[in-house]
Amino acid sequence: MKKALYGILALTMAASLAGCSSKTDNGGNDGGKENTPAAAGPDTEKGEGVMTYAEYADANVDDKVTIEAYVQAKQSWWDNKGTFFAQDADGGYFIYEMQISEDDYKKLVEGQKVKISGYKAEWSGEVEIIEAEYEILDGNWIAPAKDVTADLNTDKLIDSINQKVVFKGLKIEPAEFTEGGGVYEVYKNEAGEDQGYMYKYNGTGAQGDDVYFTVSKDGVNFTFLVRSYLTDSSTDVYKAAEAFEIGKTYDLEGFLYWYNGANPYITNIKAN
Repeated sequence: MKKALYGILALTMAASLAGCSSKTDNGGNDGGKENTPAAAGPDTEKGEGVMTYAEYADANVDDKVTIEAYVQAKQSWWDNKGTFFAQDADGGYFIYEMQISEDDYKKLVEGQKVKISGYKAEWSGEVEIIEAEYEILDGNWIAPAKDVTADLNTDKLIDSINQKVVFKGLKIEPAEFTEGGGVYEVYKNEAGEDQGYMYKYNGTGAQGDDVYFTVSKDGVNFTFLVRSYLTDSSTDVYKAAEAFEIGKTYDLEGFLYWYNGANPYITNIKAN
């Protein structure tokens, strides 16, 4: 087995469930996106009592936080709880299981401005807002994907946590997994062949589960995934992951989730 550094040091079954324990309502092939025009840029002025991203980042876990941001992707709605990614001009936010009606959740189209008040939390490195309350505001902005390719395998990458990002020119490697011992094994399909993707973090899943895959840059391997709660098996990105070719390079866009290291949720795949 070749030696390699890995963007994810430990993946367990909990990774497959990280940040969501509910069913998805993603609206079809676009992962919950709707055709909403984007404003020229985000409003950088914050309302009274609203934190800047720097203030939010400096807050301690369990502190009360209030932010204004723009919805970028909806991950799920179930039992009157919604989970989604949001972003402002300076940083990204992951709002986990916010109490919200289904009707209001549907109003949170891509780009919709919201005010969120809740508590800052951390789970295995992922920073999120829990026990949140919301207010839907006037305003719309869709964030461009930030190119963080050069930040892979550096301490700088975490500065973009929860933001919409893109990794360019990454090569698909045979899918690899670890069962916790630190030694990675190459996944083999039923025909005994290497494959460029697998269902669940260790290949024990089936179509409809998260799709995990291994990519490399400059000889270093990283584990990415297509999160089925965010983009399910009916979406183009899910199908594109199932068609990965080992050795081919791709541009991969998504959201920089964190689980004991970088754990990007990929929402767009473009072959080079």
